[in-house]
Amino acid sequence: MKALLVDDERLARNELRRLLAAFPEIKVAGEASQAKQAREQMEALRPDLIFLDVQMPGETGIEFLESLEPPIPHVIFTTAYDEFAVKAFELNALDYLLKPVDPVRLAAAVERIPAARPQGAKPARAGTLEATDKVFVREGERCWFVEVGQIRLLESEGNYTRVHFGDAQPQLFRSLNAMEERLDPKFFFRANRRQIINISWIAGIEPWFSSGLLVQLKGGAKVELSRRQAQDFRDRMSL
Repeated sequence: MKALLVDDERLARNELRRLLAAFPEIKVAGEASQAKQAREQMEALRPDLIFLDVQMPGETGIEFLESLEPPIPHVIFTTAYDEFAVKAFELNALDYLLKPVDPVRLAAAVERIPAARPQGAKPARAGTLEATDKVFVREGERCWFVEVGQIRLLESEGNYTRVHFGDAQPQLFRSLNAMEERLDPKFFFRANRRQIINISWIAGIEPWFSSGLLVQLKGGAKVELSRRQAQDFRDRMSL
C-alpha cells in the first residue's frame, strides 16, 4: 500500500515516516509540504493512503481534501488541533490523529484501513468508531474531546441526539440513526427507538413489564428494553 505524507513540517513528516516503519504493509512513496505539491505527488504516485495535516500555508488539509475528485485515497488526518475533527469525519476520513502521534493510536488507525487488514479478519462497518477513538463534540461555545468508550448513553431528540458522558449531556445535530451507523455494535446496543446504551456502562439489569428488561447504567440512568429488544439483548449477552 503506497502512502503519501502531506505536512508542512519536515520534522513531523520524518517522525511519521519513522513510526510507519513498523507497518511493512505501508510503503511511504512520497512527501509533500503543501497542497499544490500534494496534487503533483498524487498524479505521479497514485497513493492508496494519505496522511494529511490540517493547518498548512495557503490551502488547509480540509480544503485540499474537499477539492479532490473521485476516486479519493483513504485519508488519515494528523494535526495538533482537535477542533477540525467533526469536519474530518464528515469528509469520511478514516481517522484523526493528534500530534505528537501516539504509536498505539496509529496502529489502531492502520487497522481500520481495509487493504491493511490481515487476511481473514472481519471487516468493520465503514467509518465505525472504535471504543478507544476520540471524537470532537461541540454545543454552543462548549467543546469536548471525548473517548467513544466514555459515552454511556445516547438519546434521540427529534433530528438531534443527546450524548451522555461524564457530567456533560451535549446535543448533537445528528439523528440517533446516523449516530448508530458510526458506533461499534460490540459496545453499543439499541435499547429502544429513543436510546442507545454502552454495554460496558451497565451496572445492573432487572426484569420489567411484559417480559422486558430495565437496565441501570453507571451514573444512575435507567433504560427500558422492550420485549423484543430484551430478547435480542439476552441472545447477544447469552443470558
